[in-house]
Amino acid sequence: MIDESAFWLLTIGLGIGTYLIRFSFLGLLGGRTLPDWALVHLKYVGVAIFPAMITPLVLWPAATDGQFDPARLIAAMAAFAIGMRFSVLGAIIAGMGSLYLLQALGL
Repeated sequence: MIDESAFWLLTIGLGIGTYLIRFSFLGLLGGRTLPDWALVHLKYVGVAIFPAMITPLVLWPAATDGQFDPARLIAAMAAFAIGMRFSVLGAIIAGMGSLYLLQALGL
């Protein structure tokens, strides 16, 4: 375990770092219009981040100790298909519903 003084030093340091990162966008650039090239790149941030966050959870889930689980892959595909066609809420419902159903069936 980390000792208490190191914990608080790290916590304060991370808080200051987070504040400075947010201030760099809100405080320094908040009243300005960003150039078109920056807006084009910012449009793809979510498209790049979400697959990077979700893929390890689907292919190597911690719930199965990193073992591949076909039920999670099928549920992710169902959520993706419904999300592309309908809505985010539909994707959440389809993904959760198919995962719970497949796990109940023993897949």
